[in-house]
Amino acid sequence: MGYPLEVALRYLGSKKRAFISVGTAFAILGVTLGVAALATVMSVTGGFQAQFREKVLGVNAHVLVLKYSTDFREYRTIMEQVAKVPGVRAVAPFSINPMMLTHGDATATGVLLKGVDPATSLGVGQPEGAPFVLDLPKQVKEGSLDGLRRAGAKPPERRTSAPDLPPVPVLPDKRSLDADAGADAGGGTQGLLRAIEEDLRRAEKAPEPEKIEPSGGGIEEILAIEAGKLGASDEPEGDKPRADKPSDEEVAAADAALPEGAPVGSVEPEGGYASVLPDDDDIPKEIDPDLCADPAEVAKLPGIVVGVSLAKTLKLGLGDCVTVTSPTIGYSYSGGSLKPPVAKRFRVIAVFEAGFDQYDSKLVYTDLFEAQAFYDQGDTVTGVEMKVDDIDQAKDIAKQISTNLQSGLYHTMDWEELNHGLFTALLIQQILMSGVLALIIVVAAFTVVATLIMVVLDKTKEISVLKAMGATDGEILRIFLYQGGIIGLLGTTFGLLLGVVVCKGLLVYGFPLDPKVYFISRLPVQVRPLEFVITGAIAIVICLVATIVPSLYAARLRPAEGFRAQ
Repeated sequence: MGYPLEVALRYLGSKKRAFISVGTAFAILGVTLGVAALATVMSVTGGFQAQFREKVLGVNAHVLVLKYSTDFREYRTIMEQVAKVPGVRAVAPFSINPMMLTHGDATATGVLLKGVDPATSLGVGQPEGAPFVLDLPKQVKEGSLDGLRRAGAKPPERRTSAPDLPPVPVLPDKRSLDADAGADAGGGTQGLLRAIEEDLRRAEKAPEPEKIEPSGGGIEEILAIEAGKLGASDEPEGDKPRADKPSDEEVAAADAALPEGAPVGSVEPEGGYASVLPDDDDIPKEIDPDLCADPAEVAKLPGIVVGVSLAKTLKLGLGDCVTVTSPTIGYSYSGGSLKPPVAKRFRVIAVFEAGFDQYDSKLVYTDLFEAQAFYDQGDTVTGVEMKVDDIDQAKDIAKQISTNLQSGLYHTMDWEELNHGLFTALLIQQILMSGVLALIIVVAAFTVVATLIMVVLDKTKEISVLKAMGATDGEILRIFLYQGGIIGLLGTTFGLLLGVVVCKGLLVYGFPLDPKVYFISRLPVQVRPLEFVITGAIAIVICLVATIVPSLYAARLRPAEGFRAQ
């Protein structure tokens, strides 16, 4: 390098023999802050990506096989085929549907009930080290998954007919009345209907009532005629109101004639007719038994696993009874049959924490057979999910499975395609934020340019002397390139060290976040050496490029111009 490096180091100092000049110090400080900010932001955005990827893959599988139909009954055959694909570690069926959960007075809607096979999905009852699809066993915070499937459980039967409904009464027609007239002998219901028919026939044959023609006297004459027709003698004897009250003997005789068990005396309710009825109906336990009130009955209920946020919302604990209701309201026609809403009770056996509020508050797990019982399709599933050895190869494995199936009935999805919107948004966010913060380094580079220009103008005489002594343009150019490179190297080094300190501080402090907004409770930070190296290299290159203009100006300076300026 020769004397250009020695001269560059000397130019970094001040005229007062200080280690570094004020202009150089501010230039290094600007690069330091820019590099530290960029490194920290890249670590934070990379931490968001890593956290979301970990949480998503902890709840979802790596590859899914779905069917373009709700009737996926041949899933066992599909599982055998995909298990033979190289790179597939475990395969399991699943069923997922929206439900409503109720516990006491608290209700949660829009909850996804995921039915899983405890053996293949969670590794329950399998030997140590056996592969399984989901990471739910690692996320269990309280309880155990051992009671998820009841002993002797089996897939529900497929229902092909409508549920039993109460018969609708049908009124008899005229032919049935005529046919039953002789058998009924004029008594009972048929006799009553026959008598009504006879009255209608007489009414049809009866003469029309005499019409009253007004004689021109107006409304007064009409009223007089009507009053004369309706005399006191025409009023039925039984319709006349009694002037006296019934005697005690008559009341006692009437009460004695009542059948046994009939109410006797005043029927006025206690508190009068202005009393208020209770808000809740008191239904006897024999009619509507509460299974959740009996610990012995609750212990027999199927198990369910809920998220920690959902457990807080519904105030659920281990062993509590929770009601799961299908979203169907009222009777609806589906496939030509009436389908009522289904409500089933479950027992909380475990509480999990995935670290992703969207899952902790909106996802519950139960046995696949219990989830299938909510619908009438029998042993059918939503799809088949699998875990692969290398998640970066999930896309290639999904393509291979799609090729092997060779059918238009199925389609495959990998974890990136399943969460394409989320990870694309995170990538765009990282690129844009890194690009914006890289402008801080560019601003710091302008500080380097301003510092070098000031040095060139201040050292014009020295540059002229060096040129007069035989220094070439290239050597003068290298002096200021070295100076700019040293400023960039020092600023980058200090900036990277500051970035590491800030990142470690954020990890130790655990900056809290609102999980309802960011889906995670703490600010994620992931320090990756490659990102720090890339950040440092970009900063040094920017500083070197910024020194080109003042270095070329100094190299093209003529000795005579330098002496003339003095």
